Amino acid sequence: MMGPRPVVLSGPSGAGKSTLVKRLMQEYADVFGFSVSHTTRNPRAGEVDGKDYHFVCREEMEKGILADEFIEHAEFSGNLYGTSKKAVEVIRDHNQICILDLDIQGVRSMKRTTLNPLYLSIHPPSIEALEERLRGRKTESEESIQKRLAAARADLEISKEPGIFDAVIINDDLDEAYNKLKDVLSEEIQKVQASKKN
Repeated sequence: MMGPRPVVLSGPSGAGKSTLVKRLMQEYADVFGFSVSHTTRNPRAGEVDGKDYHFVCREEMEKGILADEFIEHAEFSGNLYGTSKKAVEVIRDHNQICILDLDIQGVRSMKRTTLNPLYLSIHPPSIEALEERLRGRKTESEESIQKRLAAARADLEISKEPGIFDAVIINDDLDEAYNKLKDVLSEEIQKVQASKKN
C-alpha cells in the first residue's frame, strides 16, 4: 500500500481521541480522512451510520472477517468492532492521511500488517479524570463505566511497553494536547500538502 502514511490513535474511551480528531479534520480537511469502523453494536443517540460507524449485523461482519476484508477486529462488551481494508484504501486513494482509532488489540493486529502507520497513544491525565469524563457523558451504565475503567488501566499499562507507540500525548488541556498532536504529525501533513500542490 503506497500513499500517505496512516496514523493510529489509541487510548482509553474518554481520553479525548474523538475531540482531537474532529479538530484535525476541521483544520486540515483536505489532508486527513477518518477511517469509519464497522461495529455490531446498536447506534447511540445522535450517531449516524457511515459517519460514526458502519452499523452491521454480526453475521455480516463475521462473513467479512472470514473473507479477510478486515485489517483488524476485536470484541468488546459482546460487540464486534473492526477496520475494513476498503475504509483505509478509499482515504489513501484520495491522497489523504488515514486516521484510525484503535484499541490496544487493534494496535497489535495493525502491527502485523504492511501499512506502517504512526502509532500515537492519547492518555487522560489520570484514571480519576477519565472516570469523571465517562460519567459526564451520561451515556454509560455503571457496569459499562467499570468495564471501560478496567480496560483503561490495562491499556495505560500496555502502552508503557517500549516499541508499541511512537508518541504518547497526555490530554490534560485540550489545546495543549492538540498542539502536541500537530507537532508529531507536522512532517506527514507537510508531505501531503506539498504533493497536493504538484
